[in-house]
Amino acid sequence: MRLVLKWLLRIGLMLIIAAVLVGFWKRDEITRLLAVNSLFDADRIVSNFSNMDGAFLHRDIPKGAGAVSPLPRGPDLTMPAGYDTWVTDRSVTSTLVLKDGQIVHEAYYQGTGSDDQRISWSIAKSYLSALFGILVAEGAITSLDAPVTDYVPTLKGSAYDGATIRNVLQMSSGITFDEDYLDPSSDINRMGRILALGGRMDDFAAGLTESTTEPGVEWKYTSIDTHIVGMVARAATGRDIPDLMAEKLIEPMGLEHTPYYITDGVGVAFVLGGLNFSTRDYARFGQMILQNGSWQGQQIVPADWIAASTAPSARTKPGKIGYGYQWWIPVGATAGQFMGRGIYGQYLYIDQQAGVVIVTTGADRKFRESGVNERNINMFRDIVDATKG
Repeated sequence: MRLVLKWLLRIGLMLIIAAVLVGFWKRDEITRLLAVNSLFDADRIVSNFSNMDGAFLHRDIPKGAGAVSPLPRGPDLTMPAGYDTWVTDRSVTSTLVLKDGQIVHEAYYQGTGSDDQRISWSIAKSYLSALFGILVAEGAITSLDAPVTDYVPTLKGSAYDGATIRNVLQMSSGITFDEDYLDPSSDINRMGRILALGGRMDDFAAGLTESTTEPGVEWKYTSIDTHIVGMVARAATGRDIPDLMAEKLIEPMGLEHTPYYITDGVGVAFVLGGLNFSTRDYARFGQMILQNGSWQGQQIVPADWIAASTAPSARTKPGKIGYGYQWWIPVGATAGQFMGRGIYGQYLYIDQQAGVVIVTTGADRKFRESGVNERNINMFRDIVDATKG
């Protein structure tokens, strides 16, 4: 009996040592996985969204060495009725309004500030669209109607075999992909765990083999489509997205803070939602887009791409929100009204005719409730009306 107990104690000690060694060896992966599992917890979400570089692999995007002029300031805007209640109800963390290129309102909430680098979530898709338009104009991508496999042969045999570049830009690939953020077993959350554990996003995308419809037949919001857009851009140029973004989009604008991308385990940017910028720097991008791709006399993004990418060209359902090339077009929008949108209350709302850019960041854990997006858009429209005096 004594020998059995000694043997069991020895085995137990060996298992404990092995567990400690594995924990030490995999400590970074375990830390990131724990971060994913607590990312949206009520008591952590605000801080987490300002400190994604502390929990995930990431890579800075060089912002250039030139001096950056601060955004000019105009007369303070009186915000519309209901604004303060909306800020509380929607767990807003910052709001910035530009009118004719001048800051007329800037406010930070829940302990955040102007230096915070807030996670974009899917606003990042609209940044990638702008970069892609530059590559098209430069001739790196010759046709939006080319199959994605022409550029990325590793996608042959996957659900993306047969999809065109236009299909993935418009979220019309037809692949089967569960985008339920609240379901731990959904594809989007499976993808998040792969990211946290240092896996390869390219392998994840190429491993998707099921389709719901033929490409181009039906619009369905599918975030992994944006990763395919990024794969095409990388293959067409032989360069990675952070370098392309820095050279062609970020450095020409000039930013107050150095932005960064969350990356996978081999340094590939999480292009569908991993950008991190300050609120003012989101506004700079929005103002450049409002100005049809021009910034301080330089044409950064082709004007015809801005027009095409923000038009409701995807096959969304009649009477529902429209979609272009990684931009949203609200119901009832007139020409020049469109937006980038990310989960948990991130918005970049642009009204070209009114000369208004609105940036909001948030930690809204009720963002999926019915009517929330519509109420947010109504608030943005009220803000635009307030700028008209």
